[in-house]
Amino acid sequence: MSQQETDGRIGVDDEGFIVDTEDCEAREAAYRERGTSRPITVVGNPVLHKECKDVTEFGDELAQLIDDMFASQKTAEGVGLAANQIGVDLKVFVYDCPDDDGNRHTGVVCNPVLEELAPEARVLDDSNEGCLSVPTAYASLARPDYAVVRGQDAKGNPIKVRGSGYFARCLQHETDHLYGYLYIDRLSKRDRKDALRQMEEGTPRYETVPNS
Repeated sequence: MSQQETDGRIGVDDEGFIVDTEDCEAREAAYRERGTSRPITVVGNPVLHKECKDVTEFGDELAQLIDDMFASQKTAEGVGLAANQIGVDLKVFVYDCPDDDGNRHTGVVCNPVLEELAPEARVLDDSNEGCLSVPTAYASLARPDYAVVRGQDAKGNPIKVRGSGYFARCLQHETDHLYGYLYIDRLSKRDRKDALRQMEEGTPRYETVPNS
């Protein structure tokens, strides 16, 4: 299946949000099978701790990066992956993530911007969160249980993505990555220290990039 055919399966609903719940298995497999899995960068690597560059070229190089990101995400058994997590300084993330209702969401967002929710729309979900770049560590982190991200697709077309529950957490988590924030940066000093201790004591199931 070609890139154009894969992207062409994504439609929009009546409110202009992409429909990312259809043909998820086939679309994810098509990306992944074209890609090459890469090792994951971990906390301390400079590329994770700065804002990434905007995507300005929407061609074959970006398409290959996206394929590699889906392959890397699958190898690491993740539900979302930002480009800087495989060492690439570009604002793009991929996801293959369920929501709390069991619906699977699969897609790509370039140059994401998280919409600010009105105070009356903010309902916090204080669930556990983890990260491939902080392997084997988990911590409770309160985030809104609904999220809207605006950005562009792999061809540069404007898109809107929305999610609730676990998928909302994924959208916020991956957007954070591209602006230089890990989830542990939002924890208290005590909880951050505990997460780093968990990482130090654990052994990741996937290849990581050693920090020099």
